[in-house]
Amino acid sequence: MAGEHSIPSARETELLDKAYQYALEHGLGDLSLRPLAAAIGSSPRVLLYLFGSKDGLIRALLTRARASELSLLERAPRPHETDPSGIDVAATQVWSWLSAAEHRALLTLWVEGYGRSLVDPAGPWAGFARATVEDWLTLLAAGQPAEDRDTADGQARRTLVLAVLRGALLDLLATGDVERTTAAVHQQLAALRSR
Repeated sequence: MAGEHSIPSARETELLDKAYQYALEHGLGDLSLRPLAAAIGSSPRVLLYLFGSKDGLIRALLTRARASELSLLERAPRPHETDPSGIDVAATQVWSWLSAAEHRALLTLWVEGYGRSLVDPAGPWAGFARATVEDWLTLLAAGQPAEDRDTADGQARRTLVLAVLRGALLDLLATGDVERTTAAVHQQLAALRSR
């Protein structure tokens, strides 16, 4: 099948792009091939041919969401790795990205994939939550001074920062309250600096 090749066809790429935009607007939870195919100018048969199954399409969409998120985050300026406040700078930059209104649809899709990965670990969501935790920890590690990065304390610190960011993100997505959640993130980062 076309979806199994390492290089996707132009049609597969085009339909995945359109399906991804559809998923950003409608989510993945109740994804049905017929309405999706109609919305993106295709047919369920073509989608099944290209992606192998509905689960294959969901996996492709989650991969695309993760790639989009990482691509956007990689463009953020990085703190210098010898700066002892590097993880704080990295966390502040990540929070600025997370709290930006234009990323809400992607992050809502991320939360859906994350949650589904936890309750359906054998389904198309398999490994999504773990992979995204590793992505975020790697991103935060890049902001830590080299001598701290591989220590138990360094690992615990970035895990704590990730927990703060993820918790504030869930709150922000639920309430839309950027001011309150941003104040909480900044207060927690200041408390970490003073330790």
